[in-house]
Amino acid sequence: MDTGVRLLYFAADLLLPLVAGYLCCRRGWLSERVIDRIVSFNIVVVSTLLAALSFWGLTLDAGLVWLPVLGVGVSLIPGLLAYYRSGRKYGSELDQGSYLLAAALSNMGTVGGLCVFFMYGETGFAYTQLMTMFFNVVVFAVCFPLAQYYYIKGQSAAKPVICWSAVLFSRNQLPVVGLLAGMGLTLGGLPKPVAVSEFFSVLIHFGAWTALLPVGFSINFGEMKKYYVDILDLIPIKFVVTPLVIYWLAQVTIGDTVADHTALVLASTPPAINSVLTAKIHNLNVDIAMASFVVLTVLFLAVVYPVLFFWIMY
Repeated sequence: MDTGVRLLYFAADLLLPLVAGYLCCRRGWLSERVIDRIVSFNIVVVSTLLAALSFWGLTLDAGLVWLPVLGVGVSLIPGLLAYYRSGRKYGSELDQGSYLLAAALSNMGTVGGLCVFFMYGETGFAYTQLMTMFFNVVVFAVCFPLAQYYYIKGQSAAKPVICWSAVLFSRNQLPVVGLLAGMGLTLGGLPKPVAVSEFFSVLIHFGAWTALLPVGFSINFGEMKKYYVDILDLIPIKFVVTPLVIYWLAQVTIGDTVADHTALVLASTPPAINSVLTAKIHNLNVDIAMASFVVLTVLFLAVVYPVLFFWIMY
């Protein structure tokens, strides 16, 4: 496919569902209940299938075991930096928790996955799935308890009780099962039909819509605009320090060009919508997380990714 055509598909996959979701909310075309079902369908069905199909036929290398570790680092590094920054930056625990979530959770799976797929096809997307293997664990086992902690601390209430079995074993972990299934097909030597690859190309576009439509539905420009300038200090954390550290670690531990570049792009991605949803669920300051998501996503698509793309590909 011509590069220009691929670029149009890429832009359409990112922008159209966001605009459609925003219009659906403002015009009342869809309800919150429908959006919640779309989110569940994306995680349970689409993401699981994409994980399985992308790993089917992938050439496995021992060095790739480092990708999930680096994926955790993409959350750990900015999360720690934001933690030390948030205490001096905000007096409210609700603000601190939202700021920390925006820093720690990156949009590796959806935006990052599309970016890498545009560059390296199924191989790049498979590496993305591997690097995001523990993302849900970070969200549910680390960020959810942290968000609850900041909420309780802000309310001066008792220490919350966390049900770890519900956190660690839920249907949101099914994409990991899909990943393992794809690995099993590869290790079993079952050849991957051409039709499966063609179906994968269609499914990834569908997956972008089911992931980003709810994001557009959640955007509210009215309340978050007062935080636009306030969250600009996340730029060096998300787009400079974290990518440089992760890229260096990838070169040291993996040493494969495609895998290293995949790690660099994914480590450069903006805050994930999960940061907004987590802040909303736990009654933190949603506007800080949403402002971080919107401003840094625009900056990533307009500046950061084009620079990375032309530096890597040319």
